[in-house]
Amino acid sequence: MPDVCVIGETNLDLILYGLPKEMTLDREHLANGLAFTLGSSSAIFAHNLSILGTKVGFVSRIGPDPLGPMALERLSAAGVDVGEVKRGTSKTATGLTVVLPQRQQRYILTYPGAMFEMQFSDINMSYVRKAKHMHLSSFFLHRALRPRMVELFRQAKAAGLSTSLDTNDDPENKWDTDLLDVLKHVDIFFPNDREAKKIARSEDFSRALNTLASLVKLLVVKRGSSASICRSGDQQWSLTPPTVKPVDDVGAGDSFNAGFIHMYLKGTSPEECLAFANIVGAYSTTKEGGTEAFRDRPALVSFARQHWHAAGKSTLPIQ
Repeated sequence: MPDVCVIGETNLDLILYGLPKEMTLDREHLANGLAFTLGSSSAIFAHNLSILGTKVGFVSRIGPDPLGPMALERLSAAGVDVGEVKRGTSKTATGLTVVLPQRQQRYILTYPGAMFEMQFSDINMSYVRKAKHMHLSSFFLHRALRPRMVELFRQAKAAGLSTSLDTNDDPENKWDTDLLDVLKHVDIFFPNDREAKKIARSEDFSRALNTLASLVKLLVVKRGSSASICRSGDQQWSLTPPTVKPVDDVGAGDSFNAGFIHMYLKGTSPEECLAFANIVGAYSTTKEGGTEAFRDRPALVSFARQHWHAAGKSTLPIQ
């Protein structure tokens, strides 16, 4: 049985590189590079956490098209149990995200597809209860699941699981307050700094931290190349990630989450969880897409060993 049960969306990413600085309607623009890889916050997290050595089960919904099986094949190759992924009976296809990088920012266009249709009834709670931890990503994309999201987390906690949540962006920019009811049953919350301010409804980052830290056991804020922050009650840790020359930051936040949870389940301190999460997130950026770097596990171990020891740590948490 899995140590971590991941509940969330499945889709592939189509990433086009080398686009012009400005794009004009009705003109044909050329890209000089392309990546077609496993996408979605939940699937990237599950894939990379499994590569790190944690047993992972995946609960999701795909459409009746070729994209879903392609994504599941990639997850299975990483050791993720995909037996609880449901194939939808409607004509709705599996989701697809098109990413258009532009220097330090990127356009993200997502066809939600089957992720909009995943319901509470698609989740085998007997399977979830046998795990040690439950993680959910992309809160605002689970439209059919959101009415029972509180129940999902409440049942997981009642079964003795620890829980984590990464909302990602809200495409409608509403940041509705039903999320706050869910956070009451979340142990580890993974927003980035922008999301933290949106959810707390404050442009003051310190105030946003205080608000969210009062709601969850551990608040972990991702900040790209700046120092990430972990808050537990009145204690706070802040660590800067390793310096790398990034190729692509798609999925770096999900990889960070995977590194943190991998260490959390080992019972290590929040500071060590944060340190390893920084290393894993930084490593993710060394290749295109959110999972491509992790397909080279020897390179992952070498990178982790170098930066783990440089941080004054001894025993490497992966082999």
